[in-house]
Amino acid sequence: MDDRRVPNTDAEMEANTVGGLTRLDGPIVLWESDPNWPVLFKLEDVRIRRLLGTSVCRLEHVGSTSVPGLLAKPIIDMVLVVPSSEDEPAYLPALESAGYVLRIREPDWFEHRVLKGPDTDINLHVFSDGCSEIDRMIRFRDRLRTDAAALEQYATAKRELAARTWRYVQNYADAKNDVIDELQASDQF
Repeated sequence: MDDRRVPNTDAEMEANTVGGLTRLDGPIVLWESDPNWPVLFKLEDVRIRRLLGTSVCRLEHVGSTSVPGLLAKPIIDMVLVVPSSEDEPAYLPALESAGYVLRIREPDWFEHRVLKGPDTDINLHVFSDGCSEIDRMIRFRDRLRTDAAALEQYATAKRELAARTWRYVQNYADAKNDVIDELQASDQF
């Protein structure tokens, strides 16, 4: 399996989306960094751990809302690591009982799943324990937290990309791959 995330075609997004795609047909709205984002993460962290107990191998705040000073879409990205993300009956019913909704199922990309939260706007990314994408996401977050030049380069790219018109939010996310790859290549990833 190629672990590099490549841009999704409309057909791939449709096939991997549970409940249908939502079109944007406009720019992305980015917010200035909000000190409340880590608080929202912690509330979700507590709720998910309560729901899943020992099934949680790891739970991390990732994405732009996890980096102080970085502008972001006001959506809390979280990585939930479970023994097997493919084994949905082991974690999905408990999450759904609390109002989480499965929105993405990507069997061809690390058996990745994404759920939306019941009240806080989150993307709960579910991966299997040992998946290389987990460490890649956390290393990138940590790089942005500690490297001011990398943070500024990424913020500049986000501003430029966000101003464009996007058919789907995922198109914007895919377009950030080039700057992410460049920053990762310049580090000891």
